[in-house]
Amino acid sequence: QVQLVESGGRLVQDGGSLRLSCAASVDEFSNYAMGWFRQAPGKDREFVAAINWSGGTADYAASVKGRFTISRDDAKNTVYLQMNSLKPEDTAVYYCTADPVRGFYPPRSAVEYDYWGQGTQVTVSS
Repeated sequence: QVQLVESGGRLVQDGGSLRLSCAASVDEFSNYAMGWFRQAPGKDREFVAAINWSGGTADYAASVKGRFTISRDDAKNTVYLQMNSLKPEDTAVYYCTADPVRGFYPPRSAVEYDYWGQGTQVTVSS
C-alpha cells in the first residue's frame, strides 16, 4: 500500500513563494512517476506538474511553466513542488500522486495515477 503525505501549504501573498513536499511510504520509490494536481473551489482537478521515475523528464501545465519546478529526492522518498511568483489563481488544494510506471514522459492524466495524497491547501492573497 502506498501512502502519500503532502505538506507545506499555507497562506502566502501574491508574488510569494512556497515549496510543497510529498513524502511517500513505498518500496522502490524510484520506480514511480510522481505528479502534482490541484483543485480550486467549484473547479475540476487539473494537472500541475509531473516528473518521471528517473527524474530526467518533467512536464508542466502551461499556467505554471516557468514559475513552478518539480523535483524528487529518491533517498528521501520525497517529491517537491517549488512554486514562485504565486498568483491568486494558484489558490487550490494541491494533491500529490504516484504511478508505478517507468516511462520517458510522466503521465498528465489523473486517471493514470494509482495513488493520491489527502492534499494541502495553498491560498494566495491579492
